[in-house]
Amino acid sequence: EAVASMPGVERLSVDLLVKEVGEAKALGIPAVAVFPVTPQGLKTPNGKEATNPENLVCRSVRAIQDAHDDIGVICDVALDPYTSHGQDGIVRDGEILNDETVKVLCEQAIVQAHAGCDVVAPSDMMDGRIGAIRRALDAEALEQVNLLAYSAKYASAFYGPFRDAVGSAQSLGAADKRSYQMDPANTDEALREVALDVAEGADMVMVKPGLPYLDIVHRVKEAFGVPTYAYQVSGEYAMLRGAADRGWLDWDKVIVETMLCFKRAGASGVLTYAAPEIAKLLG
Repeated sequence: EAVASMPGVERLSVDLLVKEVGEAKALGIPAVAVFPVTPQGLKTPNGKEATNPENLVCRSVRAIQDAHDDIGVICDVALDPYTSHGQDGIVRDGEILNDETVKVLCEQAIVQAHAGCDVVAPSDMMDGRIGAIRRALDAEALEQVNLLAYSAKYASAFYGPFRDAVGSAQSLGAADKRSYQMDPANTDEALREVALDVAEGADMVMVKPGLPYLDIVHRVKEAFGVPTYAYQVSGEYAMLRGAADRGWLDWDKVIVETMLCFKRAGASGVLTYAAPEIAKLLG
């Protein structure tokens, strides 16, 4: 199924996903990130489907690993694709319940790891979840699973097309995530958040969005020297692709230029919807 707000991006069934991953591997892409579209009938206030060992993500991870055991698989740890309200955490009386959410996130990470993912990537921005997930994984003898912490995730307007893609926009409605995602005006908070996640056991950290936050990427890499990734989010992809489709920009040139910008800022790697096209251009 085509994603209308992200030209060139499609929702894929598991069999087509496996084929796409094989093509990515052939292009030299080292890892893929899996995000689910959850049917409305499986969405609940507590996002319980996230902890189902037979949910779409777990089935997809097993299928990828069965077919391609030499490409990394990254799984998102957050409840928004599974909650009926579209928030990343459990909500009671209009408040996000941090500690109750962290318990569910630990269960989610464990079922993903048992399914065979190489990296769990908590993107929820709950406090203390990195340490809790690390302890939960270690207790299950899953020490080899890496933690990619979305440490500096801003309450950005650039996420809209992604929420369309995974079907959380309708659930979220007019609500927002500003009580737990970061203020776009605040740079110092990013350093505090990264410091906490590194201390709790994160192997890698993520800055999200990407291009509008290159200063954050640079500050984080300079301050900590840890593997620092950037997420070229759906809104960034959509605006570049939309302009290129109208002949206003040269797609091949601008998408490669953005990669140079990420590397110049200090990014160790980039999560981008354009990865296969970029790999072909660079190859």
